Amino acid sequence: MMKDALSWEHQPPRLILRGDLDRETLLPLWNQRQALMNQVNTVDLAGLARVDSAGLAMLVHLLGEAEQEGVTLALTGITDRLSTLIALYNLQGIIPVN
Repeated sequence: MMKDALSWEHQPPRLILRGDLDRETLLPLWNQRQALMNQVNTVDLAGLARVDSAGLAMLVHLLGEAEQEGVTLALTGITDRLSTLIALYNLQGIIPVN
């Protein structure tokens, strides 16, 4: 099965993610995260086809970094599959799911 590459659109105050956010695709985003998160308070996840535990860990890290800088970061467009993964890792207190 062909993996969807991870792509993003930086439209402050939003960062829009598309494709797969997993251990094989997240490195370019990780390396550019500080520049990309500048002036961003919302990460739109609706375009993600797949998120694995490494991708989820990255989202938690982004939330933590934003909090350290005094920014309230919102994650929007959480899919049912991502919501299930968040529940499996008991992260609802960190990533609120509607």
